[in-house]
Amino acid sequence: MRYKSLVLASIFLAATAYAKEPKAYQSGKLLQMDSVKCGLDEKDAKSFTGEMIGTDSGHKKTQELLCQEYVLQTDKMMYHIRPRDEKHPVLLPVGERAQFRLDKDKMLLRVEDLDSKEREYIVVSMTPRSDSTADATPARPNHLQ
Repeated sequence: MRYKSLVLASIFLAATAYAKEPKAYQSGKLLQMDSVKCGLDEKDAKSFTGEMIGTDSGHKKTQELLCQEYVLQTDKMMYHIRPRDEKHPVLLPVGERAQFRLDKDKMLLRVEDLDSKEREYIVVSMTPRSDSTADATPARPNHLQ
């Protein structure tokens, strides 16, 4: 009996040691939302009857698709992100603060004022902020002066 409880306790300790703690959230501000081109939607104008009789022309109707792209600003970076769910994207409140964490190839973002749900976004681009004082290098004096 004592041996079983010792084995169970050691398994429990090993499991808690290997358990990953979720990454802490970073904070940023949603600066703007743009509609950007993200593909084409093609519809074939052929019908079954037209193909059988031979009167259908091979025209395709193409329509350009637009996706939401947000700019998320942090202390050091500017992220351009798009919703992963393109069919039912949620409109985020521009100008509000958001918490996010990066997980592999996606950004998990939540806005507390909206509903605090965590949603997946694709990071399209990342650029360091040029006005960040954290990366400013001190000027080196000229040795000839």
